[in-house]
Amino acid sequence: MIADPDRFNAAISAFDAANSADPNRERDHGSQHPKELLYARRMSMMLERFAPDAPEAVRLAVRCQHLRRWEVPRDSFPRTPEGYKAWRRRLMDFHGEAAGRILHDAGYDDETVGHVQALVRKERLKRDADAQLVEDVVALVFLEHYLERFVAEHPDYDEAKLADILRKTWAKMSPHGHAAALALVKLPAALKPVILRAVGAPD
Repeated sequence: MIADPDRFNAAISAFDAANSADPNRERDHGSQHPKELLYARRMSMMLERFAPDAPEAVRLAVRCQHLRRWEVPRDSFPRTPEGYKAWRRRLMDFHGEAAGRILHDAGYDDETVGHVQALVRKERLKRDADAQLVEDVVALVFLEHYLERFVAEHPDYDEAKLADILRKTWAKMSPHGHAAALALVKLPAALKPVILRAVGAPD
Protein backbone atom coordinates (compact mmCIF):
# COMPACT_ATOMS: atom_id res chain seq x y z
CA MET A 1 0.00 0.00 0.00
CA ILE A 2 1.22 3.49 -0.88
CA ALA A 3 0.99 5.81 2.12
CA ASP A 4 0.98 9.03 0.10
CA PRO A 5 0.35 8.52 -3.66
CA ASP A 6 1.38 12.08 -4.54
CA ARG A 7 4.73 11.68 -2.78
CA PHE A 8 5.30 8.26 -4.33
CA ASN A 9 4.45 9.47 -7.83
CA ALA A 10 6.74 12.47 -7.38
CA ALA A 11 9.63 10.16 -6.52
CA ILE A 12 8.94 7.81 -9.43
CA SER A 13 8.68 10.76 -11.83
CA ALA A 14 11.99 12.14 -10.55
CA PHE A 15 13.70 8.75 -10.95
CA ASP A 16 12.40 8.54 -14.50
CA ALA A 17 13.42 12.10 -15.31
CA ALA A 18 16.96 11.33 -14.12
CA ASN A 19 17.16 8.14 -16.18
CA SER A 20 15.71 9.89 -19.24
CA ALA A 21 19.07 11.67 -19.53
CA ASP A 22 20.81 8.38 -20.34
CA PRO A 23 22.69 8.92 -23.64
CA ASN A 24 22.60 5.16 -24.32
CA ARG A 25 19.60 3.84 -26.23
CA GLU A 26 17.89 0.47 -26.40
CA ARG A 27 15.23 -0.68 -28.84
CA ASP A 28 12.00 -2.14 -27.48
CA HIS A 29 8.88 -2.87 -29.51
CA GLY A 30 10.21 -0.91 -32.45
CA SER A 31 11.12 2.27 -30.54
CA GLN A 32 14.33 3.61 -29.03
CA HIS A 33 14.39 4.36 -25.30
CA PRO A 34 16.97 5.66 -22.81
CA LYS A 35 18.58 2.41 -21.65
CA GLU A 36 18.25 2.86 -17.88
CA LEU A 37 14.75 4.30 -18.13
CA LEU A 38 13.67 1.17 -19.98
CA TYR A 39 15.40 -1.02 -17.38
CA ALA A 40 13.66 0.81 -14.52
CA ARG A 41 10.25 0.38 -16.12
CA ARG A 42 10.91 -3.29 -16.76
CA MET A 43 11.80 -3.70 -13.10
CA SER A 44 8.53 -2.11 -11.99
CA MET A 45 6.50 -4.16 -14.44
CA MET A 46 8.15 -7.39 -13.29
CA LEU A 47 7.45 -6.50 -9.67
CA GLU A 48 3.77 -6.01 -10.51
CA ARG A 49 3.68 -9.46 -12.10
CA PHE A 50 5.71 -11.19 -9.40
CA ALA A 51 4.61 -9.44 -6.20
CA PRO A 52 1.74 -6.99 -6.83
CA ASP A 53 1.34 -6.35 -3.08
CA ALA A 54 5.00 -5.37 -2.58
CA PRO A 55 5.78 -2.73 0.08
CA GLU A 56 6.29 0.87 -0.96
CA ALA A 57 10.03 0.77 -0.21
CA VAL A 58 10.46 -2.16 -2.59
CA ARG A 59 8.48 -0.38 -5.30
CA LEU A 60 10.80 2.60 -4.96
CA ALA A 61 13.95 0.48 -4.84
CA VAL A 62 13.24 -1.47 -8.01
CA ARG A 63 12.63 1.79 -9.89
CA CYS A 64 16.03 3.24 -8.97
CA GLN A 65 18.29 0.17 -9.11
CA HIS A 66 20.34 1.61 -11.98
CA LEU A 67 19.76 5.30 -11.33
CA ARG A 68 22.09 7.35 -13.59
CA ARG A 69 24.25 4.24 -14.00
CA TRP A 70 26.06 5.58 -17.08
CA GLU A 71 27.81 8.17 -14.90
CA VAL A 72 29.99 5.43 -13.39
CA PRO A 73 31.24 3.58 -16.49
CA ARG A 74 32.84 0.15 -16.23
CA ASP A 75 35.96 1.46 -17.98
CA SER A 76 36.65 3.80 -15.06
CA PHE A 77 37.86 0.73 -13.13
CA PRO A 78 40.50 -1.86 -14.08
CA ARG A 79 39.42 -4.76 -16.29
CA THR A 80 40.19 -7.28 -13.59
CA PRO A 81 38.01 -9.29 -11.17
CA GLU A 82 39.04 -6.90 -8.39
CA GLY A 83 38.24 -3.92 -10.61
CA TYR A 84 34.82 -5.34 -11.38
CA LYS A 85 34.04 -5.78 -7.68
CA ALA A 86 35.21 -2.23 -6.94
CA TRP A 87 33.02 -0.90 -9.76
CA ARG A 88 30.00 -2.79 -8.42
CA ARG A 89 30.56 -1.42 -4.90
CA ARG A 90 30.87 2.11 -6.23
CA LEU A 91 27.69 1.70 -8.28
CA MET A 92 25.69 0.57 -5.27
CA ASP A 93 26.84 3.56 -3.25
CA PHE A 94 26.27 5.91 -6.19
CA HIS A 95 22.73 4.66 -6.82
CA GLY A 96 21.92 4.83 -3.12
CA GLU A 97 23.21 8.40 -2.80
CA ALA A 98 21.34 9.58 -5.91
CA ALA A 99 18.12 7.88 -4.81
CA GLY A 100 18.42 9.37 -1.33
CA ARG A 101 18.52 12.91 -2.67
CA ILE A 102 15.43 12.35 -4.79
CA LEU A 103 13.51 10.67 -1.99
CA HIS A 104 14.30 13.45 0.49
CA ASP A 105 13.21 16.05 -2.07
CA ALA A 106 9.94 14.14 -2.54
CA GLY A 107 9.29 14.32 1.20
CA TYR A 108 10.26 10.86 2.47
CA ASP A 109 11.52 10.51 6.03
CA ASP A 110 15.03 9.39 6.92
CA GLU A 111 13.93 5.88 7.92
CA THR A 112 12.26 5.18 4.58
CA VAL A 113 15.14 6.70 2.65
CA GLY A 114 17.63 4.58 4.55
CA HIS A 115 15.61 1.45 3.91
CA VAL A 116 15.41 2.10 0.15
CA GLN A 117 19.13 2.83 0.06
CA ALA A 118 19.87 -0.45 1.84
CA LEU A 119 17.76 -2.28 -0.74
CA VAL A 120 19.58 -0.57 -3.60
CA ARG A 121 22.91 -1.55 -2.02
CA LYS A 122 21.72 -5.17 -1.78
CA GLU A 123 22.28 -5.34 1.97
CA ARG A 124 20.99 -8.28 4.03
CA LEU A 125 20.26 -10.60 1.10
CA LYS A 126 18.69 -13.87 2.27
CA ARG A 127 18.00 -12.25 5.66
CA ASP A 128 15.56 -9.47 4.79
CA ALA A 129 12.33 -10.20 2.91
CA ASP A 130 12.33 -6.87 1.08
CA ALA A 131 15.95 -7.27 -0.01
CA GLN A 132 15.22 -10.78 -1.27
CA LEU A 133 12.20 -9.54 -3.18
CA VAL A 134 14.29 -6.90 -4.95
CA GLU A 135 16.96 -9.50 -5.77
CA ASP A 136 14.37 -11.86 -7.21
CA VAL A 137 13.04 -9.12 -9.47
CA VAL A 138 16.56 -8.25 -10.63
CA ALA A 139 17.16 -11.88 -11.58
CA LEU A 140 13.81 -12.30 -13.31
CA VAL A 141 14.32 -9.17 -15.40
CA PHE A 142 17.80 -10.38 -16.36
CA LEU A 143 16.48 -13.77 -17.46
CA GLU A 144 13.60 -12.37 -19.50
CA HIS A 145 15.17 -9.29 -21.04
CA TYR A 146 18.96 -9.40 -20.88
CA LEU A 147 20.28 -12.97 -20.82
CA GLU A 148 20.03 -13.49 -24.56
CA ARG A 149 21.99 -10.31 -25.26
CA PHE A 150 24.55 -11.19 -22.58
CA VAL A 151 25.21 -14.51 -24.31
CA ALA A 152 25.51 -12.82 -27.71
CA GLU A 153 28.06 -10.39 -26.28
CA HIS A 154 30.19 -13.25 -24.94
CA PRO A 155 30.58 -15.72 -27.81
CA ASP A 156 33.67 -17.14 -26.08
CA TYR A 157 31.54 -18.50 -23.21
CA ASP A 158 30.84 -22.20 -23.57
CA GLU A 159 27.86 -23.92 -21.95
CA ALA A 160 29.85 -24.76 -18.81
CA LYS A 161 30.73 -21.07 -18.27
CA LEU A 162 27.17 -19.97 -18.92
CA ALA A 163 25.80 -22.66 -16.60
CA ASP A 164 28.08 -21.42 -13.83
CA ILE A 165 26.73 -17.87 -14.24
CA LEU A 166 23.16 -19.14 -14.23
CA ARG A 167 23.72 -21.23 -11.09
CA LYS A 168 25.17 -18.20 -9.29
CA THR A 169 22.12 -16.15 -10.29
CA TRP A 170 19.83 -18.98 -9.18
CA ALA A 171 21.57 -19.19 -5.79
CA LYS A 172 20.67 -15.56 -5.04
CA MET A 173 16.97 -16.20 -5.65
CA SER A 174 14.27 -17.43 -3.30
CA PRO A 175 12.17 -20.57 -3.94
CA HIS A 176 9.35 -18.24 -4.99
CA GLY A 177 11.73 -16.60 -7.43
CA HIS A 178 12.75 -20.00 -8.79
CA ALA A 179 9.12 -20.89 -9.41
CA ALA A 180 8.51 -17.59 -11.18
CA ALA A 181 11.58 -18.05 -13.39
CA LEU A 182 10.17 -21.34 -14.62
CA ALA A 183 6.54 -20.31 -14.95
CA LEU A 184 6.11 -16.52 -14.99
CA VAL A 185 8.87 -15.09 -17.14
CA LYS A 186 9.41 -15.65 -20.84
CA LEU A 187 12.78 -17.38 -21.07
CA PRO A 188 14.69 -17.04 -24.36
CA ALA A 189 13.61 -20.04 -26.40
CA ALA A 190 17.09 -20.86 -27.68
CA LEU A 191 18.57 -20.75 -24.19
CA LYS A 192 15.77 -22.40 -22.23
CA PRO A 193 17.30 -25.92 -22.40
CA VAL A 194 20.63 -24.56 -21.17
CA ILE A 195 18.90 -22.72 -18.31
CA LEU A 196 16.93 -25.79 -17.25
CA ARG A 197 20.01 -28.01 -17.30
CA ALA A 198 22.04 -25.44 -15.37
CA VAL A 199 19.52 -25.16 -12.52
CA GLY A 200 18.50 -28.81 -12.50
CA ALA A 201 14.91 -28.17 -13.52
CA PRO A 202 12.89 -30.67 -15.56
CA ASP A 203 12.20 -29.93 -19.23
